[in-house]
Amino acid sequence: MTEIKNLEEIALRAEKDLSDIFRDIDRISEVNTAKVLDAFREFSVSEGMLAPSTGYGYGDRGRDTLDEIYARVFDTEAALVRHNIVNGTHALTIGLFGLLRPGDIMLSVTGKPYDTLETVIGISGEKGVGSLRDFGIEYAEVPFADGGLIDFDGIEKKLSEFGGRIKVVFIQRSKGYMTRPTLTVSQIGDIAEFVHERSGAYVVVDNCYGEFTQTSEPCSRSANPKRAADLIIGSLIKNPGGGLAESGGYLAGTKKAVELVSYRQTCPGIGNEAGATLGQNRRMFQGFFFAPHVVAQALKTAHFAAYIFENLGFDVYPSPFERRSDIIQTVKTGSAEALCAFCRGIQSGSPIDAYVTPEPWDMPGYNDAVIMAAGTFVSGASIELSADGPMREPYTVFFQGGLTFESGKYGILKAAEQVLSSGK
Repeated sequence: MTEIKNLEEIALRAEKDLSDIFRDIDRISEVNTAKVLDAFREFSVSEGMLAPSTGYGYGDRGRDTLDEIYARVFDTEAALVRHNIVNGTHALTIGLFGLLRPGDIMLSVTGKPYDTLETVIGISGEKGVGSLRDFGIEYAEVPFADGGLIDFDGIEKKLSEFGGRIKVVFIQRSKGYMTRPTLTVSQIGDIAEFVHERSGAYVVVDNCYGEFTQTSEPCSRSANPKRAADLIIGSLIKNPGGGLAESGGYLAGTKKAVELVSYRQTCPGIGNEAGATLGQNRRMFQGFFFAPHVVAQALKTAHFAAYIFENLGFDVYPSPFERRSDIIQTVKTGSAEALCAFCRGIQSGSPIDAYVTPEPWDMPGYNDAVIMAAGTFVSGASIELSADGPMREPYTVFFQGGLTFESGKYGILKAAEQVLSSGK
């Protein structure tokens, strides 16, 4: 096919044209890898810390040391890293319920949050299921201003209107199922400083998909604590797990914030001092060691995908040469068939379940049917090669991951072949 031949020519140009960006990504990976290794050395990580614990898990040196390593690498006072946090939404739920009390207000300053968090907050779904709203916690939001900019005037108005009742100012770093810009660490710092100068509220960041894409994280306190988030939250089957962690999540931030959320994760009086690791320490340590490099591979794959599909005539976001602060790439496919074809291609280019044909389905927590492709070693791990999208116009696919650039490139070309073959 002429189109497929053209695809091969585009792929050959892509790596040459993106070489400067790839070098910069490698530099970021080196800086972050050095941070991880320095922390491993500082806390004297040993073979014994990789051993499992059972029962109550008292005295699990590996568990406690991994908490310290996350805190040191992310440049914050404390961290809580646990394998039994089931996903990013669970980690966010722990954080929100840990900090908020009846009568408090949660203020989202990046518009409506990701779909699965709506039922946690109580702005959708059934009443009486245990949402924040069921416990007397109110919700307010400030949409983005024109051009995807933060509406600081809107934030100030809400802070003045509700005063001390706003206990959590919530920031979603990544775009979710939208095409607005992902926030950089510097932009989040601007919000944190603005809020901290006007309020005693906790600044909480959904940091999913953003870890290790820059040389610092939104909770970094060294330069200016006022610009640091009080709590950042993420999933271990995304960036920080490095493709090896089999489950889990983390919460990192100030000592006070992490202590409060630890009481929600277990119970008051115990917090982070218990919890058997059941043999998961090794993969969580090793995954965090690999994470900066794996994130670099995913970033390269995202740039490559943007280059390929833009040259095939599709609207992509971010653009191929735009620097990233998360690993997500969007392609506006324009039709249900093209969206499904993209996902079929990703699935066929995956190491696991490549023979499976993904189909849209009504996933719990989502407002529309969603199609997902993920032939991954860890089920649902979006740091591995994966793609998904809601079945609604303009049928945008959200692509992320790639444990190696070589495999990511392979999957993207399979996706392009499928879309071209679909004729949509």
